[in-house]
Amino acid sequence: MAPDSTVLVVDDHALFSDAVALALATGGRTVHRVRLETAGRSPSRLLASALRIQPDIALLDLDLGRYGDGRDLIRPLSRSGVDVVVVTGHIDEADWGGCLRNGARAVVPKHRPLAELISVVHRLEAGEPVLDPGEYHRLTSLWQARLAEDDDHRRRLARLTPREREVLGELMAGRTIREIADSDVVSEATVRTQVRTILHKLGVSTQIAAVGMAHRVSWNAPEPDRPVRT
Repeated sequence: MAPDSTVLVVDDHALFSDAVALALATGGRTVHRVRLETAGRSPSRLLASALRIQPDIALLDLDLGRYGDGRDLIRPLSRSGVDVVVVTGHIDEADWGGCLRNGARAVVPKHRPLAELISVVHRLEAGEPVLDPGEYHRLTSLWQARLAEDDDHRRRLARLTPREREVLGELMAGRTIREIADSDVVSEATVRTQVRTILHKLGVSTQIAAVGMAHRVSWNAPEPDRPVRT
């Protein structure tokens, strides 16, 4: 890649974006920032705004705030021939592995020195490797393990009866056992028995763990069908 490459910065933090752009705008390199406030909240519009620039390299944040999730842009950008470098404050290495599997060339944590990010850009421009194969394998293996674990969580959640799904949904909404019992016109003892069964089926020991499992796999609880109190 020529040293006069075009680099795109997609990040909702203006100060960080400005610092990166200033550091990169040397040696004939062209640096653009996607204006998230004009691109809108639609992932397709944001992608279209990015592709119109025809970048060689895209420095992409994962958390774009109200503008969406940067993960949605990795695969389409990389398939369009863009070298995607994820620049993120997330410290979940399994998540990094997912980004790599979706086509990112590297992941650079935001807490690392800016010089490290600039070095990755230089190596991409020179056609040099930016990630050790062993590190790639380690990170993507973590992602594969995460996927397998999430699949197991979904299978466990699928074992719940309709009533147990309702109770878990109430717990996810932050309601106590007493509140669930009152709203459903049943005894607290009945709800406690249902909660114990839920924990057993999910293979966890606390309500917090059960709720965490459901949130992690974006499990949606059914709308409760409560009897009318007379």
